[in-house]
Amino acid sequence: MAAISTIKNLGPVMEAEFNAAGVMTAEDLRDMGADEGYARILANGYKPHFIGYYVLVMGLQGRPWNDCKGEEKKALRVKFDAIKAANAKPAKSELDAFMDQIGLIDRQ
Repeated sequence: MAAISTIKNLGPVMEAEFNAAGVMTAEDLRDMGADEGYARILANGYKPHFIGYYVLVMGLQGRPWNDCKGEEKKALRVKFDAIKAANAKPAKSELDAFMDQIGLIDRQ
């Protein structure tokens, strides 16, 4: 089983994000595909970023990250927006984050 960082364009930071979301190997990520994989890291609290999404898509296709252009990039933006809307966790305020840290509340 290969590490996620063996996929073109993906390094140790993205590997850690996927591992934290329960995606442990490059094979697992390839099997689920870019959309499901990205949805999982968003649901785990990863901050949505369009470049991160299309870097993942390009990497799973074995393409350099900057190969995404024109109509393909526009189509990926539409998919990204839909995945983000369905899976991203809302950001917590500083107060809520502090109260979570000291164990007073657990807001999702």
